[in-house]
Amino acid sequence: MAQCVQSVQELIPDSFVPCVAALCSDEAERLTRLNHLSFSELLKPFSRLTSEVHMRDPNNQLHIIKNLKIAVSNIVTQPPQPGAIGKLLNDVVSGSQPAEGLVANVITAGDYDLNISATTPWFESYRETFLQSMPASDHEFLNHYLACMLVASSGEAEPMEQFSKLSQEQHRIQHNNDYSYPKWFIPNTLKYYVLLHDVTSGDEQRAESVYEEMKQKYGTQGCYLLKINSRAPNRASDEQIPDPWSQYLQKNSIQNQESYEDGPCTMTSSKNSDSNLLSLDGLDNEVKDQCGDPPNNTDGSDYAKAASSVHEAKKASTIVIRGACLTLTDHDRIRQFIQEFTFRGLLPHIEKTIRQLNDQLISRKGLSRSLFSATKKWFSGSKVPEKSINELKNTSGLLYPPEAPELQIRKMADLCFLVQHYDLAYSCYHTAKKDFLNDQAMLYAAGALEMAAVSAFLQPGAPRPYPAHYMDTAIQTYRDICKNMVLAERCVLLSAEILKSQSKYSEAAALLIRLTSEDSDLRSALLLEQAAHCFINMKSPMVRKYAFHMILAGHRFSKAGQKKHALRCYCQAMQVYKGKGWSLAEDHINFTIGRQSYTLRQLDNAVSAFRHILINESKQSAAQQGAFLREYLYVYKNVNQLSPDGPLPQLPLPYINSSATRVFFGHDRRPADGEKQAATHISLDQEYDSESSQQWRELEEHVVAVANKGVIPSSFYPTQYCLNSYSDNSRFPLAVVEEPITVEVAFRNPLKVPLLLSDLSLLWKFQPKDASGKDIEKVKERVTGEPEMIGTEVISEFLINSEESKVARLKLFPHHTGELHILGVVYSLGTIQGSVTVDGIGALPGCHTGKHSLSMSVRGRQDLEIQGPRLNNTKEEKTSVKYGPDRRLDPIVTEEMPLLEVFFIHFPTGLLCGEIRKAYVEFVNVSKCPLTGLKVVSKRPEFFTFGGNTAALTPLSPSASENCSAYKTVVTASPSLGTALVSTASSMDFGTGTGQQLEAIPVPLPDSVLLPGASIQLPMWLRGPDEEGVHEINFLFYYESVKKQPKKRHRILRHTAVICTSRSLNVRATVCRSNSLEDEEGRGGNMLVFVDVENTNTSEAGVKEFHMVQVSSSSKHWQLHKSVNISENKDAKLASREKGKFCFKAVRCKQKEGGIQSSEKYTFADIIFGNEQIISSASPCADFFYRSLSSELKKTQDQLSTYSEKQATEGAVRLIEKCSEVDLSIIILWKAYVVEDNKQLILEGQHHVVVRTVGKEAFSHSQKEEPPEMELLKFFRPENTTVSTRPSVDQLSNLIKTSLHYPESFHHPFHQKSLCLVPVTLLLSNCSKADVDVIVDLRHKTTSPEALETHGSFTWLGQTQYKLQLKSQEMHSLQLKACFVHTGVYNLGTPRVFAKLSDHVTVFETSQQNSMPALIIINNA
Repeated sequence: MAQCVQSVQELIPDSFVPCVAALCSDEAERLTRLNHLSFSELLKPFSRLTSEVHMRDPNNQLHIIKNLKIAVSNIVTQPPQPGAIGKLLNDVVSGSQPAEGLVANVITAGDYDLNISATTPWFESYRETFLQSMPASDHEFLNHYLACMLVASSGEAEPMEQFSKLSQEQHRIQHNNDYSYPKWFIPNTLKYYVLLHDVTSGDEQRAESVYEEMKQKYGTQGCYLLKINSRAPNRASDEQIPDPWSQYLQKNSIQNQESYEDGPCTMTSSKNSDSNLLSLDGLDNEVKDQCGDPPNNTDGSDYAKAASSVHEAKKASTIVIRGACLTLTDHDRIRQFIQEFTFRGLLPHIEKTIRQLNDQLISRKGLSRSLFSATKKWFSGSKVPEKSINELKNTSGLLYPPEAPELQIRKMADLCFLVQHYDLAYSCYHTAKKDFLNDQAMLYAAGALEMAAVSAFLQPGAPRPYPAHYMDTAIQTYRDICKNMVLAERCVLLSAEILKSQSKYSEAAALLIRLTSEDSDLRSALLLEQAAHCFINMKSPMVRKYAFHMILAGHRFSKAGQKKHALRCYCQAMQVYKGKGWSLAEDHINFTIGRQSYTLRQLDNAVSAFRHILINESKQSAAQQGAFLREYLYVYKNVNQLSPDGPLPQLPLPYINSSATRVFFGHDRRPADGEKQAATHISLDQEYDSESSQQWRELEEHVVAVANKGVIPSSFYPTQYCLNSYSDNSRFPLAVVEEPITVEVAFRNPLKVPLLLSDLSLLWKFQPKDASGKDIEKVKERVTGEPEMIGTEVISEFLINSEESKVARLKLFPHHTGELHILGVVYSLGTIQGSVTVDGIGALPGCHTGKHSLSMSVRGRQDLEIQGPRLNNTKEEKTSVKYGPDRRLDPIVTEEMPLLEVFFIHFPTGLLCGEIRKAYVEFVNVSKCPLTGLKVVSKRPEFFTFGGNTAALTPLSPSASENCSAYKTVVTASPSLGTALVSTASSMDFGTGTGQQLEAIPVPLPDSVLLPGASIQLPMWLRGPDEEGVHEINFLFYYESVKKQPKKRHRILRHTAVICTSRSLNVRATVCRSNSLEDEEGRGGNMLVFVDVENTNTSEAGVKEFHMVQVSSSSKHWQLHKSVNISENKDAKLASREKGKFCFKAVRCKQKEGGIQSSEKYTFADIIFGNEQIISSASPCADFFYRSLSSELKKTQDQLSTYSEKQATEGAVRLIEKCSEVDLSIIILWKAYVVEDNKQLILEGQHHVVVRTVGKEAFSHSQKEEPPEMELLKFFRPENTTVSTRPSVDQLSNLIKTSLHYPESFHHPFHQKSLCLVPVTLLLSNCSKADVDVIVDLRHKTTSPEALETHGSFTWLGQTQYKLQLKSQEMHSLQLKACFVHTGVYNLGTPRVFAKLSDHVTVFETSQQNSMPALIIINNA
């Protein structure tokens, strides 16, 4: 239970005090009414004695009474009506509220920190009023009158006669059977005569004389002269006298009646509760009848008067001043009067009565140990006949007559209890209890048990423990057998206080909860609240039990009409349930708090509570959520009506994921128009991809560097058209005047009911920057606000279905430069009428384009607050939590810029690998500014070309040539079959430096400028990538404004082309040295080039066959000379999966005198298989060749760069390596015949093979590497092996090219001459560019038996070893003689040739390769 102002040791004596009746004459009542008080009310503040009182007990022991208080009340002949008592208690509770600004106790229990009011003054007021308003009953005497004050005025005509009348009236009320109420303690009631004298208007002498007369008649102990009204009422304002009555009368009558304004007060939930309050309390039937029907007389009780005075007090416009005629002297006189009455009248009377009762009882003792065992027999005749036990249990038990000895001992016990003689009281109660139980008088027994328990607790020195079981039995008896809830409640209130004082909170809580029932909501609410306080005050606080019982109390308070208390209870409990995941409980509490707050007109609290229901992840059903939402909207509407001009409220729904907000600068992309396809650029529909974003950034950095002569400016910042949570938002983004800003807001509806947002738009703040530099702040939310500054798009209806996430794209149109701040969104929140069916499934007609019938909506806003990224750079940032700025919603609007749109016409989506296709690109300037410096850059420059730099190299129109070819073609007269046509071209003509991979290709605009509104179409050749599959090729178009802008120097446009390539041809090529020495011009040698072409295309693409149209070569040093294996059928066809093999002779290019440029000159040689030459040195054939070459170079550079840390290879090795290098590029040009939609199409294309070294096979595209086989793990560290700089055997064996010249067959007459001598010439050619020492050894014999069998044995005659030196690329011939002894076929290729570089000490002597077997046939002539 909560803390109380009084301790239980003070509470109980104050609750059970001697009762004194007051009977006043009309004149006496008039005198007191001058002070707006009745006589009993006048005495109330002074009814506690200020000093200790002494009296003697029956054993003549002195007994001290401390703080004795007496209760004086006017005689009322009707018992208080239960309805009036209920109303009074209700008023007392509603009038007592927590004090404003009261500091609550903070209780920490586990994870909870709770603010709880330590005291509950409303409960204490209720308890005090309840105990004071207990109706008197026959089974106990605690609130029966012990004495009666008879009050008359000194101003009466005959005061003594008036006293006689009053005395007779009192006697009649007490002893006449017509009056069953009030109750009197003993027949011989003490009468005390009081003469009231009005000091201001009365005759003091007369008063004194009357008082003397009274003393003679009634004795000095039995009468008193009380002088009051020492000042006139009209002088009341002169002097401020304290008002001691307010604290006593406030509780009972003039209550704070706010609750009546809020709504009707429900007293009880049970119709019969009024009669239940007083039923079965030991009264006879006649009394019960009187209780049942409300009396018609005007006598009414104090309580009825008090309740009615509430309304009177409300009507009174002036404040009532009580005690206006009384001075402080009068206060002292009244205090003195009470002292005198108690000392001289009341206590002696009580002492005497106790003594009499004691003597009476002792005299009857004697036959048995029990005090009443004998008296039962003597007094049994006057008892009501006994009933069966069953009947007893169904009634309240026996009804004793007033003079029954059992009641006498009860009287004595009550008297002792009233004068705080608890020892004697306990023994009497204990004795009476046994007797009542023996008689099955359950009501009497319960009363005795209750008071015995209280007496035992209050005994000084606590000789025995508190018998809680007595109280439990009493409560059970009152409640279950006697059906008297009022007495049961009194028991519970007392016992709970006692248990609380002993820190037995658990038992106290159980007791309080036991008495909650349906018959009284107010009582149940108060007891449940106290039980909750018990749980929280335990040694280990039971927080959840506290909260649960507070909820129950709040519910009962609400039923009892105590709205404020109900709200308070729910708010207290909310502290426990909040944020613990008990969402349904939280919803219920918040809903109730919202409802109660609304009823009490606390609209802000109501809105806050309903807001919480909606923003938490609700687990409620759809119907329930719909109810919550409607309630919330209704309350919000009321709040808005109170302050229609106030700021827009923050709405809780729908959720906005602020960090997912995306901002896009620019116009929406145009859709494809027929064959015209707009550049994909960037849009809000694209998903963010960090890898592609990095690629775009690199492309932009590269093109900016090219535009700025190789240096990226320090102010450069990558262009960001779309800002999201992944982009770098630390800078203020730049928007351009007259270009829309689109903000994508991510909404989520957490409810199971749809939400309809109407008139949805952005809320912004704009600071225009004009010529004068003034910043005028404009905060507008509508299009009508400042349309000349910023245009705002409004979405009239935006529907979010249940539990749906949906994005809204809202646009702003800046018409002025300045600083824009996007603050949030503004909209009307509503729900759709009839949107939820019985089963909670939304019955919506469709999407939000149709006009929905709104049930209710409120206008409000939500702010977009985006938290920046966590900072983690410095030590300070790492150790603390700091966030950087996120400025995506704060764009700076800059001046006009050019705006480019790019359209692709006839752009393919599928190609064969290597296929060449011609498309057109249209560039349109859609802005009001001219643009210049247009460039395009791509990671795949080998994919496209705009043609060469000179018009001569670029075919003007494709229609001039056969089959509408994309190539530049020339119809040839039939030349010598298979002979090459030679032309040259420089890579510079095609804008491709072979060293770089990325090239920023300038787009050839006329005059390099595109004027506003102008458009231009340019051809673009495309070549399908060599690898099959889907390729994403990124183009970045870069352009600038003619007028230089300080903030925005350039703009970009992106395009991603997706091309699907399918397999076409696979080309392999190898080069080997030719042995033939004919047709050789000068030094150097010939090469044989073998080209294998395989058709790898499957029939899926509809390709019937491939025709090899032309094979071209391109190299700085070599060229194709002629075709070796040309067949009759010039047209080389390859059907599916067929292979073809071509053999060409290659010769060195003729060196021209030209100096430096010739190093970049490539010689192109075309071998044609048809009647049309494709000029391979023109666009687009040469373009794609150069682009593929540069990408090849990039790959080899990458490989070389991995070895950059190692030492450069020695010069000797480099020279040796160069011998085997060829660097010959083969270009295969082909046509493919495709059947598509019953039409035959001709596709054309080209493949490139770069042959680097002799004898090494090269491929048109990289081969897939086989995964290496699994190896065993090695558990030792490999030794650091130094990389050998020794060239490979293959490289060394190609230094010298050898060739044998001899007759193919030789006829010799062996019968004439047995030895046949044949002259053989050995040609040695130095392939390297250095001097080479050569050793030719003829002593070599073939040892293998196979060789012996195949070729006969022969001998070289003459010198067997030659040593000679060959200069760079020198040729030398040696004349040899071979000697044969008989006919046969011989292999002359036996000489072994060793070579080494002559100027190096290191001997890299290596046997040189023999090209092929040199077979000679020796015949007998």
